[in-house]
Amino acid sequence: MLVIVGIIVVMVTVFGGYVAAGGKFGVILHALPFEMTMIGGAAVGAFIISNSMSVVKQTGKDVVRGFKGSRWKKDDYNDLLALLYSLSRMAKDDPLSLETALDDPDNAPVFSKYPKIAADHRAMGMICDTMRAASMNLTDPHQVEDMLEKQLEAELHHSQHGSHALQNMADGLPALGIVAAVLGIIKTMSSIDKPPTVLGGMIGGALVGTFLGVFLAYGFVGPLAARVGSVVDEEHRFYQLIRDVLIASLHNHTPNMCVEVGRQNAPHDLRPSFSDLDAALKALRKEAA
Repeated sequence: MLVIVGIIVVMVTVFGGYVAAGGKFGVILHALPFEMTMIGGAAVGAFIISNSMSVVKQTGKDVVRGFKGSRWKKDDYNDLLALLYSLSRMAKDDPLSLETALDDPDNAPVFSKYPKIAADHRAMGMICDTMRAASMNLTDPHQVEDMLEKQLEAELHHSQHGSHALQNMADGLPALGIVAAVLGIIKTMSSIDKPPTVLGGMIGGALVGTFLGVFLAYGFVGPLAARVGSVVDEEHRFYQLIRDVLIASLHNHTPNMCVEVGRQNAPHDLRPSFSDLDAALKALRKEAA
């Protein structure tokens, strides 16, 4: 929703200022279809040339994510901490039940309480694989932390392909606008014998290309690339929290201390309050009693 508001602000302020200054839309509207075809078509073609099909598909999905925002909300962080708390308690109090849950997470009650997290293969892979490794006596926290850090870095690098591809498109749009403008000037020079009023309109139409290239790059595509990047980074914090809690558990901290470490490392605007998390943990203890 906020992205749509930003788009409206950009459009209203730019074109509203143009009209307020006495500008006429006639020249822009006449040249817009042709200039947009050249600039937009060249930008899309260059995008396809410079990226693999998997990146092209990922970028399309990332654009949608940019409009929707991160899929992980404040309640999801609270649920994640509650899930990790339950698993940490099981690891200390009932290792056999934990092993059964890790072997069949789709049917384990401890995971079925949190369907959104259970449906995320990346989160479940991190949790189950790390806790399985711990059950096989790979309990050196530094070794596991290094393994998780490399995994997170690889996943983040892969997730950033879409934002990088959009930023590359934004970087190229001003130059493509110049290309369209030059073609317009070439067309104008071939009609140099026309009256000044006609030449003025043709030159104005050519300059629409330069305007569109810069406008699209810095008004839309560049900001959208930054937005996608920020969503990717925000979602990455969710998986970093999993790592933090699991490593704290391997250091033999109490389950309460483990989830508090995770809570403190959650993004500030999505961090569950101490009282909300404490209430959730009390409900889990009461249920288990």
